[in-house]
Amino acid sequence: MDVASELAALRARTDRIDPRELDALWERLEPARIDDLVGYRWRGFSFDTGHRTHHMLGGARWYGKSFVSVSEVQPLVCRDEDGELFSDKKTGRGEASLWDVVFRGEVTATMVYDGMPVFDHFKKVDNDTVIGVMNGKGGLVFDGGEHYWFGLERDVAL
Repeated sequence: MDVASELAALRARTDRIDPRELDALWERLEPARIDDLVGYRWRGFSFDTGHRTHHMLGGARWYGKSFVSVSEVQPLVCRDEDGELFSDKKTGRGEASLWDVVFRGEVTATMVYDGMPVFDHFKKVDNDTVIGVMNGKGGLVFDGGEHYWFGLERDVAL
């Protein structure tokens, strides 16, 4: 099965996804580069692996991320009560920036949060879709020893 079909099948699932399935997909993807992300707002989607962050983002009405520039990234673009998009700096403890970081032996475009020890590493499914894995310290990152997995689809140019 090609990676796009595999991703579509994972997104269509209504049962819990074993993180090993996402690990296997990750290994087959090309690392994303910073230039792949910058200049766009991206619509997010989450994989239900049972990770607490999946439920936290649902409660925050998470929409996605905005990569305005290398140094201006909005990691938690959410919807307010009126449906308007905003950067949730409170939940995200600030905003973020982009760096090239080695993760699992590869250099990936990585979003580094300003206010907490959290890194989101990205790999490309295609030119308009990336998979992200949250890495760093603490319970937000690791839940039962597992990373949080999510994806982004290119939305609009900024």
